[in-house]
Amino acid sequence: MRKPPQQLHIPVLLPEVIELLSPKAGESYLDLTAGYGGHASEIIARTGAPERATLVDRDPMAIEALEPLKLKGARIIHDSFADAATQCAAADEQYDMILADFGVSSPQLDIPTRGFSFQSGPLDMRMDQASKVSAEAIINRSSERELIDILVRYGEERYSRARAIARAIVTARPLHTTDQLADVVLSTHRGKWQKVHPATRTFQAFRIAVNDELGQIERLLPLIPKLLKPGGRIAIISFHSLEDRLVKRYFAEITSAGYEAELELLTKKAIRGSESDVHNPRARSATLRGAVKK
Repeated sequence: MRKPPQQLHIPVLLPEVIELLSPKAGESYLDLTAGYGGHASEIIARTGAPERATLVDRDPMAIEALEPLKLKGARIIHDSFADAATQCAAADEQYDMILADFGVSSPQLDIPTRGFSFQSGPLDMRMDQASKVSAEAIINRSSERELIDILVRYGEERYSRARAIARAIVTARPLHTTDQLADVVLSTHRGKWQKVHPATRTFQAFRIAVNDELGQIERLLPLIPKLLKPGGRIAIISFHSLEDRLVKRYFAEITSAGYEAELELLTKKAIRGSESDVHNPRARSATLRGAVKK
């Protein structure tokens, strides 16, 4: 397995996450999307308690990259964040700090064979490559109607635009590489484009569908109060409106129950990467929200 260099991964909104979680010596930590250990390394350094850290990721490359933290005593779980959270909650585990970063990691984007970027590579997009369904399977086997639904629901494309893209995909099939998909989407675009590639929403839509990203979040959120100790803090980083809408709505509901509310917001207003992490290009769309258990 190819192991990406650690310097490829720059943790998003790291100072802001540290401030929200406020790690203290000896505290326990659950990182549900540990990735290449950027946030985890800093937090564990501050707690001085790697043996009280549980690090989760469903990407085998990330699991390999987390080996140094495992050697220091951290528990590593190779699973999706929703399944891992379910297991931890069923075991009555509770933590002082929880972090969930829903973004795609830099190595996933930068390595063409992963299929997340417009560079020529297989139409994969699986965060866990042991998963059976890839983007290629969805793109080549779905009906035009199903493709339109994916593009509208997960890519937030206008219906007319989604229909044009879906029709072009069906006409051009079979598609096997990311640049083929990008070219098909580009062929439906009218006019000039500058910073944002016309296929960006299409790639987002199929990535979300392949990895059940929104379903994962919907399963995780109700488990948060059970996973936190009293006084425990959670920080969640999302990268597009579909994710952030789920997080914002959940936090609003669970913190609005007056004296019965289980959580209290740590961020009255979301912290945005476009304002707070301007030196990291991949933080531009990041949104950070946090809460503490009463």
